[in-house]
Amino acid sequence: MREQIIERVKNKKIVVIVRGVYGEDCLNLAKALVEGGIELMEVTFDQASAENREKTCETIKLISEKLGDKVLMGAGTVTSVEMLKKAKAAGAKFIVSPDMNPEVIKETVENGMVSMPGAMTPTEIVTAYKSGADFVKVFPVSNLGSAYIKAVRGPLNHIPLLAVGGVNEKNIGEFIKAGACGAGVGGNLVNKEWIKNGEFDKITALAKEFIENINA
Repeated sequence: MREQIIERVKNKKIVVIVRGVYGEDCLNLAKALVEGGIELMEVTFDQASAENREKTCETIKLISEKLGDKVLMGAGTVTSVEMLKKAKAAGAKFIVSPDMNPEVIKETVENGMVSMPGAMTPTEIVTAYKSGADFVKVFPVSNLGSAYIKAVRGPLNHIPLLAVGGVNEKNIGEFIKAGACGAGVGGNLVNKEWIKNGEFDKITALAKEFIENINA
């Protein structure tokens, strides 16, 4: 199962980062993304709100049950083993973190999920990979640019890197060309105003543009 998830991430390349959108709104978002050709989605944990952390689990469970054959669900901003276990119980298949925590990485893999911790420097990237990470999320990559991905990939071309932070439909192709095997995309695709207004067709259209620019 883990190997299948890893291959799916490498093939599909885009992981959508959903922050602050829950329940039916998030389900409709997922449907719009699928229609646009995107199948990987993480709902993030709100570190400041216990109520929203529960909503994250409820939303992961809802989408997993409704669209489990079409959408691969993960949990984001996972900073503890406790959160990891709640995410797994909700149906998450991969775990994304902003930091590099060896304990969380180890528990993720041992629980049969795919690990995507965050790192910035070559030392952090290598440490994450040696700790068992399947992908290393280079974050925040917008401050560094695609040239940084290319430079890091020179000596570390055996480590699958995901470009995350400020990735949009215009620059995603640059990061893939530089050597990232995929990218995490948040607010540049998950437009909360469109969601609020029910304009999910706009999200579908933008999702297609992201994919076109990757393939180009």
